[in-house]
Amino acid sequence: MGRIKGIPIVLIDKQVTGKNSFGHPKFEDVEIVVENVLIAPASTEDITNQINQTGKKVAYTLAIPKGDVHNWTNREVRFFGQRWRTVGEPLEGLDHLIPLEWNKKVQVERYS
Repeated sequence: MGRIKGIPIVLIDKQVTGKNSFGHPKFEDVEIVVENVLIAPASTEDITNQINQTGKKVAYTLAIPKGDVHNWTNREVRFFGQRWRTVGEPLEGLDHLIPLEWNKKVQVERYS
């Protein structure tokens, strides 16, 4: 039996780099490579539900490895040479109840 293996993707996060002249925080994009992410086309049901709830068309579902602590809500990601944006809240399961290496699902839409 073959071993399931994901691909690396780039998560783009915002990091505070200082303050502007008005005293508000300045942010800069930071690229974080996340290894072993599974990517699957979104199901018809997921697409329909997300369009009805948010008006956004989900293209893929990402499976994030256990132990990942990054914030995946409203973030830009890059894979397959394209830019994507996460939609909705990530769904996370309990590590000890899930047998494989992934416990979090994140949906993404095309972002240009």
